[in-house]
Amino acid sequence: MTRMRTEAPVARVHMPYGAGPCWLVTRYADVQTVTSDRRFSRAALVGRDFPRITPAPIAQSEAINLMDPPALNRVRRLVVKAFTTAQVEALRPWTQRTTDRLLDGMVERGAPADVAAHLAGELPVMTISQMMDVPAADRSQLRRWAMAMMSMSAEDTSSAAAAKTALRGYFAELTAARRRNPGDDLISALATARIGEDALGADELAVLAMLLVVTGHDTTTYNICNIVYTLLTHPAHLAHLRARPGLLPQALEELLRHIPFRQGVGIPRVALEDVELGGQVIKAGDIVHVSYLTANRDELAYERPDELDFERQSPAGHMTFGYGSHHCLGSHLARMVLQVSIGTLLSRFPGLSLAVPQDEVRWNTVSIWRYPLALPVTW
Repeated sequence: MTRMRTEAPVARVHMPYGAGPCWLVTRYADVQTVTSDRRFSRAALVGRDFPRITPAPIAQSEAINLMDPPALNRVRRLVVKAFTTAQVEALRPWTQRTTDRLLDGMVERGAPADVAAHLAGELPVMTISQMMDVPAADRSQLRRWAMAMMSMSAEDTSSAAAAKTALRGYFAELTAARRRNPGDDLISALATARIGEDALGADELAVLAMLLVVTGHDTTTYNICNIVYTLLTHPAHLAHLRARPGLLPQALEELLRHIPFRQGVGIPRVALEDVELGGQVIKAGDIVHVSYLTANRDELAYERPDELDFERQSPAGHMTFGYGSHHCLGSHLARMVLQVSIGTLLSRFPGLSLAVPQDEVRWNTVSIWRYPLALPVTW
């Protein structure tokens, strides 16, 4: 990908699924353009068999991630009104207690223990479910459906579609119930949010709640594993962080920039008119994918981009949470969960290390996300 970014930063490529070729944009500045310029549209994807890495599109036509301004701005304003930083910070003590309890269980089981199973696979889904008051009995099933949706394998096409339908149905019922009888939770806040006379429609609310629960835990689950693996395989960096625990928030941002967090690209855009970019003319109607992964390693945006540097001072923020009008709505929640989980793990287990050789850690090859299937550790 480094060679593509330097030699063909806007390249014509083919994806495993969907009709026709598309463009892949890999430079930081060009990714900024595609993700923030209104000449590129996500809404124009609706109804198209666009090139992608999954057998069927994951996003739904009513979802916020297939909207353009001004419709997108309307929904984002309502979400931001309900899903505030203050709400996330109010949840931090609960997240800390839950992390402590999960790590207690890991200690009781004894070393070696699997961080993926005991912490990463539990904490994020519990946290977003607590925030949205999803019944505890339903959370394991939601997690299974979310995992099934993200498969890139053609063999999983029917199970992915079934999981998507089941999730949609579940949240249609749950959001309708909260609209009738609102409580003190995020779904109720979204259901009752008003800006003037404007409110979310029933379908918008159901799909939005589904999106927030799925994306509100899925990526954080895998990033906990990815970050712990990276720290345990970079002992000098781990020692640096242990010596300066106050550096944790900044170190996490660098880890998020540095670690490849997915297997490929996400939701593309459609060019609404001819656009010249990176020496290429993208024609109106062409599909354009961006790579946040390569943008995060662009030498034109960062000095020594392939190095992990917890002291990095760069004006370029990372793109792990996206960029522009579709920047992740739950990034403040993800950061809080990562700070609590990683910080507690490191402080509680000063002798934490991998329990198997590095080359024996097995990685997912089916999901769109990149993560270790298990992460056995000792202390």
